[in-house]
Amino acid sequence: MPESSELTKSRLAERLQGMVNMRQGEGRAIFWSFCYFFSLLSSYYILRPIRDEMGVTAGIEQMHWLFTGTFVAMLLVVPAFGWVTTRYQRKQFLPIIYYFFISNILLFYLLFESDSSLTHVARAFFIWLSVFNLFVVSVFWSFMTDLFRNEQAKRLFGFISAGGTIGAIAGPAMTALLVQHIGTGHMLLISAALLSLSVLCIRRLITWQTTHRATDNSDPDSENQQDKPLAGGVLDGILLVLRSPYLLGICVLILLYTTLSTFLYFQQAQIVKAAFADSGTRTAVFASIDFAVNTLTLLIQTFFTARLVKWLGLSLTLALIPLLLSLGFLALAFLPVLSLLIAVQVIRRAGNYAIMRPSREMLYVVVSREEKYKAKNFIDTVVYRGGDALSSWLYAGMRSLGLSLSAIAWVALPLSLLWAWIAFQLGRKQAVIAMQDKVQTEGE
Repeated sequence: MPESSELTKSRLAERLQGMVNMRQGEGRAIFWSFCYFFSLLSSYYILRPIRDEMGVTAGIEQMHWLFTGTFVAMLLVVPAFGWVTTRYQRKQFLPIIYYFFISNILLFYLLFESDSSLTHVARAFFIWLSVFNLFVVSVFWSFMTDLFRNEQAKRLFGFISAGGTIGAIAGPAMTALLVQHIGTGHMLLISAALLSLSVLCIRRLITWQTTHRATDNSDPDSENQQDKPLAGGVLDGILLVLRSPYLLGICVLILLYTTLSTFLYFQQAQIVKAAFADSGTRTAVFASIDFAVNTLTLLIQTFFTARLVKWLGLSLTLALIPLLLSLGFLALAFLPVLSLLIAVQVIRRAGNYAIMRPSREMLYVVVSREEKYKAKNFIDTVVYRGGDALSSWLYAGMRSLGLSLSAIAWVALPLSLLWAWIAFQLGRKQAVIAMQDKVQTEGE
């Protein structure tokens, strides 16, 4: 019987290794990275439905001020993050960041359970969670690009992303099942516990890297370098971006992504509103879209993302979703109907989560450690939220000028092609930088 059990485990390990394209010694890192992203996104998605309800409680007519408050909060948080990274080692500042957000969750728990003014708490919670979402995910990917080398990232990031997708499914499922029984406040405690699990994963991954890289003489980053605080000042994230054409290119990539996503989001809202008068029906449609997106994302991440990078190369993989979206906008220009919009939205969102996002994170593997944490954090938070704000005003301006949904789709089409071209060029530049680093390392 024991021999049969060992044989079964061996076969399962072989199947997993074939599915993930895992190499010897990587299993522990993949497991903890997967768990890290799962716990992180499940923690966030427990809180997200609560945030949406807080937005309603705060007043829909005040929503534009909440978005403005989110952007201002991002501007304040990024220098604070720069200050922490310049004074603490990586193994210290990563847990510090998560402990900070865990303490925030516990504070909101106390506020929700107290007799404080719910309107003010709701507004604060809405802004806080909008910052929390982008910030902790950005830190996660900064750590991943610092943990894995370029070749490993191409093989493993797709499967690691699947952990986050499963967390994005599990989080709202837990909220839907439990919130009516234990209350909103206690859901925050579950979220805090899951975020604490992220800290455990971080510590396990740092231990793995220290042990693994100690026997890897080809790695250019020494253990001593990894243990040092990041150099520079609190505003280095902005300065690093401005000095690097490569990072500025990523900024343009993010701005085009947020612009086109906003266009499609508002088109979705208008078409769905016109198609269904009943609020419950509209909610069911949105839920069906989310379910289709998450299911498709999980399948692509698990089985296809790493293979696409291998087959097409990073450049074409990065350009794939923008090219598909350009075809979607072309179709919507001629036929702006609900069924077509849902198909385009599902493909865009699933393609972004499963293909575009992991591939985009690979762009950071070849930059310096300061750029991975400071510049990347600035791009993922301030640039991203700034793009959201600007594109929403742009869309509103086009609608106020009388542009129809078809006309806006025609405007989006060349932007999609520009997005694809920039993505392709960034992929090529990443390959050049990776080759230069390889030659330099071999020369040393």
